[in-house]
Amino acid sequence: MVCKVAIIGAGPSGLTAIKACLEEGLVPTCFESGDDLGGLWRFKEVSEPNRASIYRSLTINISKEMMSYSDFPIPANYPNYMHHSKILDYFRTYAEHFKLTQHIHFQTLVKSVKQMADFSRTGNWEVVVEKRDGEEQNHIFDAVICCSGHYSYPNMPLKDFPGIETFEGKYFHSWDYKGPEDMYGKRVVVIGIGNSGGDIAVETSRVAKQVYMSTRGGAWVIRQVSDNGLPVDMKYNTRFVHILFQLFPINFFNWFGEGKLNAMYDHTMYAIKPTHRLFSKIPVINDDLPLKILSGSVIIKPNVKEINGSTVVFTDGSTVEKVDMIVFATGYNYDFPYLPNNTMYRSGHRLGLYKHVFPPNLEHPTLAIVGFIHALGAIMPQAEMQARWVARVFKGLNKLPSTQTMIKAIEKDTKDIEKNYIVSNQAPLQVDFVSYMDDIAGEIGVRPSLLRLLLTDYSLFKKVLWGPVTAYQYRLMGPGKWDGARRAVFTQFDRMYQALKTRQVKEPEPSVAGRLLIFSLIISAGTASIYYIHVRYPDTIPNLLTKIHMQTSSLM
Repeated sequence: MVCKVAIIGAGPSGLTAIKACLEEGLVPTCFESGDDLGGLWRFKEVSEPNRASIYRSLTINISKEMMSYSDFPIPANYPNYMHHSKILDYFRTYAEHFKLTQHIHFQTLVKSVKQMADFSRTGNWEVVVEKRDGEEQNHIFDAVICCSGHYSYPNMPLKDFPGIETFEGKYFHSWDYKGPEDMYGKRVVVIGIGNSGGDIAVETSRVAKQVYMSTRGGAWVIRQVSDNGLPVDMKYNTRFVHILFQLFPINFFNWFGEGKLNAMYDHTMYAIKPTHRLFSKIPVINDDLPLKILSGSVIIKPNVKEINGSTVVFTDGSTVEKVDMIVFATGYNYDFPYLPNNTMYRSGHRLGLYKHVFPPNLEHPTLAIVGFIHALGAIMPQAEMQARWVARVFKGLNKLPSTQTMIKAIEKDTKDIEKNYIVSNQAPLQVDFVSYMDDIAGEIGVRPSLLRLLLTDYSLFKKVLWGPVTAYQYRLMGPGKWDGARRAVFTQFDRMYQALKTRQVKEPEPSVAGRLLIFSLIISAGTASIYYIHVRYPDTIPNLLTKIHMQTSSLM
C-alpha cells in the first residue's frame, strides 16, 4: 500500500495535493524550487528561469467563488476579482489552516524522477533533488505527483518572423513583462491576442505613444462584468446552463453567444472577429480592450509578415515604422524535464493521460500529473478534484482500468478535443469545466445527485441547479464530505455582494408592474426562442422531447 508520496511544486495544485494525501492518511513530501509557496501567483521583479512569471498589475479573470477550494471559501471581504497579492494571501492562509507548510521543502529543485530497479514489483520511484547549497539528495517514494504547471517555458517562434534579427528595438516574451515603465512614449507591437496579450496591450497603451496588436486568427472578447454587474462566471457557469448545452446543438449556443457579444461591440467593426466559433476556443476575458480599440490607443493588425529594421510589415501589406518594442504574447511550451521519456505517452498534440491525470503505460499507477488541464474555469477546483482522486488511487480505494482501456479512452478524448476545440502545440487540450469536474467527481463518489437533492433537500437542489458550479458542491456528499458545504453553497452570493458593500445604499422595492413586465418578457423570449429553433432546426424539439422522455423513464 502506498504511504510516502513525493509532490513536485507548491503552487495551487501542489498545495491541494498535499492536503488530499493527508486526508487519505498518506505521507506527502513536497519539493518546491522557490523560496515561497504559490507557484504562478508568487510575483518576482525578475523572472526566474524555468518558473512561471506574472506581471505587477495582474488581476485574475476568474471570480473568487469560482476559484475557491471546496472546503475553504475565500473571505467575504476579498474583492471578487483578486490581485495576485490577494491570491497569494489566500494560498498562504489555506496552507496555514490545514498545516500544509510543514510538508514543503523550499529551495529544493527536483533534478530527476526515475523508476526503481524493482519498479515492476514495488512501483517505487527514486527522486533526486538539489538543495539550495548545491547538495544532491536521493529519496525513495511509493508514488509521485507532478504539480509543476505549464506556464514555465515561453514559446518564442522567432523563425516565423523573418527579419527579427534586424530589429533595431527590444523584443521579449510576455513571460518577461513586469510593467509598462520602459514603454513611455514608445511605439509597441504586441503579437498575440490571448489574455496576457490583451492585458499587456491595454496597460501599455496608457503610457505608450501607440500600441499595435497583431493577431493571426482574432478572438472573441468577453467581459468580466456581466448582466446586473455580476461576475460573468457566476452568471453563466451553472449546472442548468450545462444541461442546456447537452440538450441543444452547439451551433445554437454559438449563434446566441456571438450575437450577445456583438451586441456589446461588433467584433467585425473592431477588427477582432476570429475565424473560429465562440465555444471552439477559450475567449479573451478583458473589459478594457474594446474601449482601447475604440479610442485608438490600441490598433488591431493582422499577422506579421516580416520585420525590416524598425519597420514591421503585416500580411495585408500595411506597415508600422519606428517600432521601439515587440512583445511576443505567443503562449508557452510544456515540459516535465525531470521525468523519464518512457513514462510519457503522446496522443495528437498533447501528452496522453488517462482523464488528463495518469500515464497509461506504467505497470503500477504510482505517477500522476495534477493541474495539467485547460478549461473555461479556474484551475484550483479542477486540480483539487484531480488530487482527491489521485490520493484515493494511491491509497488503493479506487482502481484504474487496464492499460488498453486507458489508451482507448485517451485516444477517444483526443479525437473529441480535436473535433470540438481549436488545439495546437501551445494549447494541446481543452475540456468542458462542469463535465470534467463531474467526471472525476464520479470516480471519487462525490458528484452531487440532482435527483437525490430534489427528493431530500429542495432548497439546496435549487441552489445547485440554478447557481454557479462552485467547488463546494463536491463536498456535499460522499468521501471527504464537509459539514460546511451546504452553508457555503447558500452563502456564495452573500460573499460576492459583501465585497461591494463599501457604501450604504437603500435598495429599491420591486414593483408589481415591474414583475409583470419581466414575466411577460421571459414568456416572449421563450416563445421566440422555441419558434426560432423550430424553424431553423425542425428536428431539435422532437429529439429533445424524446430524450426527456427516455431520461424520465429511466428514473422511474
